[in-house]
Amino acid sequence: MLAVERRDRILEILKDARFVSVNDLHDDLQVSRETIRRDINQLADEKRLIKTHGGAHSISRAEPAFADRMAANLPAKRAIGNRAADLVPDNATVMIDSGTTCIFTAEALMERRGLTVITNDIHVAGKLADRNDNRVLMLGGELVNGESATMGRDATAMLENYFADFSFIGISSLSDEGDLCDYTREAAALRSMMIHQARTPVLVGDHDKFGWSGQVRVDGLERVGYLVTNRALAPSLSAHLKKLGVVAKIAKA
Repeated sequence: MLAVERRDRILEILKDARFVSVNDLHDDLQVSRETIRRDINQLADEKRLIKTHGGAHSISRAEPAFADRMAANLPAKRAIGNRAADLVPDNATVMIDSGTTCIFTAEALMERRGLTVITNDIHVAGKLADRNDNRVLMLGGELVNGESATMGRDATAMLENYFADFSFIGISSLSDEGDLCDYTREAAALRSMMIHQARTPVLVGDHDKFGWSGQVRVDGLERVGYLVTNRALAPSLSAHLKKLGVVAKIAKA
């Protein structure tokens, strides 16, 4: 593969993945890590990506389209959802965030009975409503274009009235230094409240969400009980989470 083809492939991966590690590119491109690092340096010099420790992330700050995210890393997201759902007994009250991994978490909860579900995601509500004596509360607010999920002040105001045994919050980005971030203030505010309004907050996200920082900080990482993902974390992040008391669970696809 020519250098220009490799670099185009790296940029193509970043359209969907947002972050890619040198190790992942080594497996995908079948060239040395040194060659990949040179490619990343060249693309960074051309301002076509942002070089980070251990890899690169997209220069675009817009969230990938829902359809693209729904098609990416499906086995990993399903495994994460299954592992996260293992925490929940029948008759629990759960808050479930919007996003693709949270949809798979809801899918894994479909056999539970007597759940009280609080969600801002139409897909999540549809999977868990009208079954097994569940009660589903849909948060109000403005529907985000292309997401089938509500956000904004109305959604957070309604959420403030409820408290849950568990909350499942999708990760948009989590840096190796422990910066939990999102794309918009509205999404960050809602996810922060889901963390603070549950006895056991649980972060869920696949490996693409790690190693870089988004635009808006999500507060409350120190209150999170579990983080469920599909790969081992970077040593610095693992140490930071351990210090905060966050238990990392690795789901194997």
